[in-house]
Amino acid sequence: MIYPSIDRLLNIVDSKYELVHIVADRAKVMKIHHHYQMPENQYKSKKEIGRALEEIVKGLITVKNAE
Repeated sequence: MIYPSIDRLLNIVDSKYELVHIVADRAKVMKIHHHYQMPENQYKSKKEIGRALEEIVKGLITVKNAE
């Protein structure tokens, strides 16, 4: 099973396209600056994309609506 699930992520983010944009930006910051929101041993994923998804699920990245 893939962690975190897309259903949990879409409860936080309105659309898949917005999710991709947010995760790509966050993964780029992680890769360039090596700045993580949690200690590295607490992530389930080894890659930045997965780690960014985990941060969204845990509420470490807040998503604001444009409304």
